[in-house]
Amino acid sequence: MNKHGDISWDRIHEESEKSYHFASQHPLDQIADHWFQNPPIGPTLFLVFYTLACRWSRCLGCNLPSLSSELHIPYQCINQQIDQVFTRLLTKPQKDELRKIILSNNGSVLDERTFSTTSLLYFVAMMNTHCPNIAELTIESRPEYVDMAELEVLSRALAEGQTPTQLEIAIGFEAFDDQIRNEHFAKGMSLEVFEALVRKLALYRYHLKAYFMQKPVPGMSEEDAVDDIRRAIDYLSNISRQFGISINMHLNPTYAARGTALEKAFIDGEYSPPLLDSVRRAVLHAEGSHISVFVGLSDEGLSTTGGSFLRLGDTDLVQRLEQFNLTQDYSLLK
Repeated sequence: MNKHGDISWDRIHEESEKSYHFASQHPLDQIADHWFQNPPIGPTLFLVFYTLACRWSRCLGCNLPSLSSELHIPYQCINQQIDQVFTRLLTKPQKDELRKIILSNNGSVLDERTFSTTSLLYFVAMMNTHCPNIAELTIESRPEYVDMAELEVLSRALAEGQTPTQLEIAIGFEAFDDQIRNEHFAKGMSLEVFEALVRKLALYRYHLKAYFMQKPVPGMSEEDAVDDIRRAIDYLSNISRQFGISINMHLNPTYAARGTALEKAFIDGEYSPPLLDSVRRAVLHAEGSHISVFVGLSDEGLSTTGGSFLRLGDTDLVQRLEQFNLTQDYSLLK
């Protein structure tokens, strides 16, 4: 533990073979990143707040904490970042057009050690005030930080906006295979933990987003990676039907991120990112299922040189996948 009461980053880096540095010079009153998406619900804003880095930070190929702080960021500074979003970042037309916001800090927004509950409630108040047509708010978190009492308060606040807003919880699942997910990727999440979360969310009719990574570890063939996603689709579809919960799979093709063990494996010729056509084939398996799918198509500028899943000749398929994200029209992928 350091003087801020946080875990030792040196120890975590040593255990997980990571060598990236934190964004220690980032202004405390400015968000880390943002971008816009176009899922079927309508214009969507993805916000990444600058806070203390994810306190798990062990996942094999993840260097997202490199965009975060090694030290605690007080709620006053997070509130200033929220002010930046709603008073300077967004134009009036954008505020009016937005239908969904995804709230992230490259870790767990529901971990009050990294994202203050005061700031979370302030965010909802500002969103209700400035964005009258938000139909859904997504909050990223690891399952262990999901506090149902907190979510009930949030859902009440969301209902007070001009447009009643659905709450969606997004968690990193990464891989369906237990051994790959927990022993190789070091996610630290069992199916039992996931299903316990599903039961809680279903009681309140909250939605669920599950992030998956195609081909997240060395040693997987293209077909192994496709099969893992197909099995995940079948599992999530059954869970959705069984518990009556809306589930979205957010599928990210894996890239070799700088400063991680996956970068070393890529440089040593022991790993190659998935082919985008393999992603297409995996997604097709969801046709007729009970879930929706969104394909992530950005490496967020964090891949090592040559380590992105995007290759020459992928332009047409990228455009088809982007259109699929907007329409869920599977004929685009055939």
